[in-house]
Amino acid sequence: MRRWLYSFSSGFVGVIILLMVWWGTGWLLVNFSHNGQFRDFLPIPALKAMGRLVEDPVFWSSVKVSLARVGIGLMMAFIFGFSSGIVLGISRQIRRFTTLPMQFVRMISPLSWMPIAILFFPSFEYAIYFLILMASVWPIIHNTSQGIQDVEPSWIDMARIQGASKFQLLVKVLLPFTLPYMLTGLRLALGIAWIILVPAEYLGINSGLGYLINDARDTMEYDRLMALVISIGILGFCLDSIFRFLTQYFNWRKK
Repeated sequence: MRRWLYSFSSGFVGVIILLMVWWGTGWLLVNFSHNGQFRDFLPIPALKAMGRLVEDPVFWSSVKVSLARVGIGLMMAFIFGFSSGIVLGISRQIRRFTTLPMQFVRMISPLSWMPIAILFFPSFEYAIYFLILMASVWPIIHNTSQGIQDVEPSWIDMARIQGASKFQLLVKVLLPFTLPYMLTGLRLALGIAWIILVPAEYLGINSGLGYLINDARDTMEYDRLMALVISIGILGFCLDSIFRFLTQYFNWRKK
């Protein structure tokens, strides 16, 4: 209980400091740039706009659409990344041939694939899924592969001595050990996918949180724009907290 109270109080103080920095930065912009539009970026107008945003059904429908896109993109990244990570973790030969090209492709900015995705895919929805996939698949591949490689060789030898088949070795030894690695990779992938989502939704679509931000910018509703930015941060924090809990819960090495 004491540890929880300390963590909560520390987080609360951090939020207060963030609000003070936000207010101070906004105050400086308003007074030294002589641009009254910056007033809408201050905490009070933004928080008022956030109250109106919570009551807006369009906002909640956009949240559902954006969460669905992230979910589909992450599911595709997990299927491809998990299977690839297992193969790379088991086969040293395949890992040698694929390390260099994978590192090369990984270092390409996911958003640079946007023009190609628009030309290649029949709709903007599929293009968004592809961008999320290209952004979030790499930590899943790396962590899953690393988890397979970190399995104690003596465990594998013991399972083989007891007559375990390759499938049993995979299911009973490799995957349980790799689960914390996999969940950590999935958590990292979620953070990257959530960051990529907003610019990806600037494409020619009329739904999603990215679209709402673009619309608020075009209509110069800066208090609403700031409220949307805060909402994206809160949603991302909640999603990350869920995955952090799952990572800690299934981490058998800390139990």
